[in-house]
Amino acid sequence: MNGRKTSSMIEPAAAVADAVVGKAVSRRPGLDELVPSRYALRVGEIDVMVVSDGVLTLPGAMLGHNADPAVRTAWLNDMFLPPDKFDWALNAVVVRSGGQTILIDAGIGVDPGLNLPRAGQLIHRLKAAGIDLASVTDVVLTHLHMDHVGGLLVDGVRDRLRPDLRVHLAAAEAEFWASPDFSRVSMPPGFPDALRRAAKRFLNEYRSRLRPFEAEYEVAPGVVVRRTGGHTPGHSVVRLASGGDRLTFAGDAVFQVGFEHPDWYNGFEHDPEEAARVRVRLLRELAANRESLVATHLSFPSVCHVAVDGDVFRWVPGPWEY
Repeated sequence: MNGRKTSSMIEPAAAVADAVVGKAVSRRPGLDELVPSRYALRVGEIDVMVVSDGVLTLPGAMLGHNADPAVRTAWLNDMFLPPDKFDWALNAVVVRSGGQTILIDAGIGVDPGLNLPRAGQLIHRLKAAGIDLASVTDVVLTHLHMDHVGGLLVDGVRDRLRPDLRVHLAAAEAEFWASPDFSRVSMPPGFPDALRRAAKRFLNEYRSRLRPFEAEYEVAPGVVVRRTGGHTPGHSVVRLASGGDRLTFAGDAVFQVGFEHPDWYNGFEHDPEEAARVRVRLLRELAANRESLVATHLSFPSVCHVAVDGDVFRWVPGPWEY
């Protein structure tokens, strides 16, 4: 894997332990977990931590609404998944480089009335990992969907952030949400309105902290955010590079099914044809340069590589580093 494990970002965890016959006792109830929700590694001299915000359970059709339903069901079956629903991981990333602490995306926050009770854990899990919100110097948002900005809308969070916080977002993304077009998405009922509300509220509350960029911006040494478009007009990815190590956080450009079926349209894509082109270009690039990939909705901790498999791609999970 193009990166190495580190504990430098993680406060030494108290033992979860005394696990005997299924019984676990933690010295810090509510903070330590039997199932890990954070994973740290290094990209050269850059510290990286992937943090799980939880899981979103959504209809299976969302994976590819332009796909033959029988083929889609067969894929779900081959993946040992039920035919009618799919658990989407929800990952954010914390990066430390050049004295800056950067939060990349912010999870979904409180449940927006859409029955998503297994997500919205990011703020709690940052605390458990020893990440003080007041230490965050920069936020990078891949786009303004509610599962990427909602954590910043949780009650009390804005007041805990530093007053000079910089929020980096593609200018095209802020412009899009002034009057968003949902004509080409395929979302369950309630989602478009919830997405509109979250984006509008975020822009109202954080506009003074926005640092919009056009195509590309270096947030910190070796940390570059680059607009791709597709999923949303201002969707962006974050490229990390230090020494000979490289890692890309792809946001919503890549989904699990996108390796084998990169031409399937995800239900949340506002321009599905362009999103598919972005996906293929990015996966080809990652396969060619052999760098690591992390994405919002790949199973936690998400760190993997991309291999070319004929006309499509193959997901190669990175070995868990202890």
